[in-house]
Amino acid sequence: MKQALLLLLLLPWLLPAAKDEAAFTAARERMVSEQILKRGITDPRILNAFRRVRRHLFVDPAYRPQSYGDFPLPIEEGQTISQPYIVAIMTSVIAPDYKKKVLEIGTGSGYQAAVLAELVREVYTIEIKPALANKSRELLQRLGYGNIRFHTGNGYLGWPEAAPFDGIIVTCSPDHIPPALIEQLAVGGRMVIPISYSTTVQDLLLVEKLPNGKLKKTNLIPVLFVPMIRAGNAR
Repeated sequence: MKQALLLLLLLPWLLPAAKDEAAFTAARERMVSEQILKRGITDPRILNAFRRVRRHLFVDPAYRPQSYGDFPLPIEEGQTISQPYIVAIMTSVIAPDYKKKVLEIGTGSGYQAAVLAELVREVYTIEIKPALANKSRELLQRLGYGNIRFHTGNGYLGWPEAAPFDGIIVTCSPDHIPPALIEQLAVGGRMVIPISYSTTVQDLLLVEKLPNGKLKKTNLIPVLFVPMIRAGNAR
């Protein structure tokens, strides 16, 4: 009787929350179908990862109604959460699977790390801004992602203690490929990184380390990412 009474008292608050969650679920499915699948990313594992990760949890409450839109959104510290398709293509390009260990440079909101954690064995993620690093770490740990390792520091230097990495995703844009990241990429590994050629021109670059140790570079699409910050905690 007491439990039924409590449920009746809580019902006015529970119903809007359930309605909102249902709306977010529907919006997420449209995002996967219209923004990702229709643009040529067809791997079922990747599509399902995007269905599972609740993007609205990684967005500032003021922007949550726009969480599943086809555009980037601002987050704290002057950074952004990337357009869903860009997250999808970067994820797809490194050919994720459950055996792989992946390094992410620029944790940001934590959304890319969450998507990766659904697909690979281990994710190592570095964020240079302490407030942002702490917030994303707390969120990802609260969501139960036990296969993500966190570091606050200089992503330009990578994470040498955990290298080599089967995949590296860089979510900020330097004007060249950091030498440490080339060194830490495993033979046969893939890195995806936005390179700034000028203040207005950036390209998303796929870097593959061949069996002979040489690099194969492929320009993918024009992009626009925040600049890579090289200051901060060195390792």
